[in-house]
Amino acid sequence: MIDPITAFSAATAAYSGIKKAISVGQDITSMGSTLSQWSKAVSDLDFLDQKAQKPPIYKMFSNTESDALEIWTKKQKVKEMREELRSFISWNYGPSAWEEIVRIEAQQRKAQREAVYAKEEFKQKTIDVILAIIIIATGVAIFALVVYYLGKNQGRW
Repeated sequence: MIDPITAFSAATAAYSGIKKAISVGQDITSMGSTLSQWSKAVSDLDFLDQKAQKPPIYKMFSNTESDALEIWTKKQKVKEMREELRSFISWNYGPSAWEEIVRIEAQQRKAQREAVYAKEEFKQKTIDVILAIIIIATGVAIFALVVYYLGKNQGRW
């Protein structure tokens, strides 16, 4: 399960690593794993934000507003990091380097969607279906009991 604190911590660690590597003059192509980590963390936060906007049925009575607010604040901080990285990388390596990072980020999002998010969404849908079946079965059972007791009280069976 992905949580906003872990995703934000990973984004912050990757951000620090990228900034440090750039400041010591390391080539951007040698930072592939760090860029990938950054992209994955940003993608996780985006997924959590998307999930918070449409919470599942069983979380109807939980505190989804505070979760959404927490994710939003983390995303705003990541936006600031992103803008600082964009200007820093564009300044040191030119705009094409930032475009390369955006491409890497898009690839990472796609890979995350296929690998992790699809499983999360499947799990979520499975829980929703099971809950719907339980609710419907409970409703049918209650209706059947009411009909049975009404019939019994009227002497029909």
